Amino acid sequence: MTTRTSALPRAAAALAITAMTLGLTTGAPATASPDRECGTIASPATRVEHTRLTDPAVADILARSGFDDVAGAVRTAVCEAGHSKAAVAAARLAGQALWQRAVDRVQGRGDAGGDLPRSDDRPLYWARLAGELEIARVAPGFPSWSEDARRKVARAFDQASRGIDTTSFGGGKHGRQRQVLASGFDPFTLDRNIRQSNPSGAVSLAMDGRTVQTPDGPVEIQTVVVPVLWAPFADGIVERAFLPHLVPGRRTVDTAITISQGREGRFDLEYWNGAHRGTFPDNDRVSVDETIPIPEDLPHETPQPQWTRTTLPTDAMKAEVTGTFPVNINHTITEIPAGSTTPVTREDPTPGSTAVAGAGGDYLSNESAYRATALRDALEIDTKQGHIHVPVLSGDSEGEPLAEMRADIVSETIALVVAAATN
Repeated sequence: MTTRTSALPRAAAALAITAMTLGLTTGAPATASPDRECGTIASPATRVEHTRLTDPAVADILARSGFDDVAGAVRTAVCEAGHSKAAVAAARLAGQALWQRAVDRVQGRGDAGGDLPRSDDRPLYWARLAGELEIARVAPGFPSWSEDARRKVARAFDQASRGIDTTSFGGGKHGRQRQVLASGFDPFTLDRNIRQSNPSGAVSLAMDGRTVQTPDGPVEIQTVVVPVLWAPFADGIVERAFLPHLVPGRRTVDTAITISQGREGRFDLEYWNGAHRGTFPDNDRVSVDETIPIPEDLPHETPQPQWTRTTLPTDAMKAEVTGTFPVNINHTITEIPAGSTTPVTREDPTPGSTAVAGAGGDYLSNESAYRATALRDALEIDTKQGHIHVPVLSGDSEGEPLAEMRADIVSETIALVVAAATN
């Protein structure tokens, strides 16, 4: 009882420090207080993603956006907590502050923090990893700290910094208000180009919390950004983000859309999603080759379906939205037909076939769509759901993403999301 009581004022102090240091309360970084009884682990347990933080390009991205203060703020918040439960709360607030700061920067609120284009999604990604590394390195002096506590703190920070904790809707306060939940992705293929951006993440930051006025009424949009990692998907990160908004009787969304980067020069509205995850490595250089695993504690159909399909109004979306890039409705899949062992590529799956690749392939983009639509089907709801593949974002001669191209992709994607909600 005594420990719990003494932790409360320390938790409040840690939360206040986190908010000020990340610029949540003032719109600008403030000087954090010194660490209290906080050591540093020389060789922390890290992942491949964290090793890329030493690249000079990463320091450049963080410095030119002003997000190079995040790691220190996270460390201070955890050190000042005084108790492991308070540290979890402080890490969650730090993650929420980072997410909101990234959203505000993209949407033009507050100080840009430097000359990096506001539309850029990369400061959020690299600042999150820097914060995670500090959580892995920190050794607070309070007795309740343990490796289990460290894992809980890291998870709280990660989830909150992806927008997953803050997807509540306004409840139709503007009359008939359509509500959309959408997901984007972190940057990937970073071993090819450390400066890689992901336009689907940029779209998510540009849309989060926005209400778009249309002739058919307002459309409120909330978003999350998911990792390019097989393991969190196996743990159900996609379903757990979407499920609270899809539960029958308490459903808060009309439309749920997964978004990712796809092919050169075009948008694809993916019609079919397959139950197979392929071998392309994730951001930790992990490869898999298996049927998409669904956690037992989540709603699911038995047997697990090989195919799910979009219920987005794809024809209307294609007809209504014009922009820099053409919009394609993609049916093409690869399957092993029933009774065969040979993969076949065709327009639509045949009865009893085994999925090899959905219209969106066999990587995490297809998997995000499969998981969200399989959840829809397990819940037996009529939500409009499906996947948008946005065009590949090109880079300049140094690999730096083209800001004007990203702006075109973001603008056209928002138009497609609004068309999905209003048709």
